[in-house]
Amino acid sequence: MTYLPEVDYFVRTVDLPTEVGGLVAVNEDGTYSVYINARLSISRQEKALRHEVDHIENDDFYNGKPIEEVEKKRAS
Repeated sequence: MTYLPEVDYFVRTVDLPTEVGGLVAVNEDGTYSVYINARLSISRQEKALRHEVDHIENDDFYNGKPIEEVEKKRAS
């Protein structure tokens, strides 16, 4: 994983539905909150974190693409 010195993101583990690995939200100040499912194994949590940080690194929140397209690209 690449640390983004110009971007602040905060990672929290929370109980989410089992089908959700994680999610990321943009905060009002431009930072990000990354939520990882605490119910997953450590290795699955690491994969979920990588997936969510990829969204930040690839500017998925501001590229204008539908989430379905973005997620399909990440899955391949």
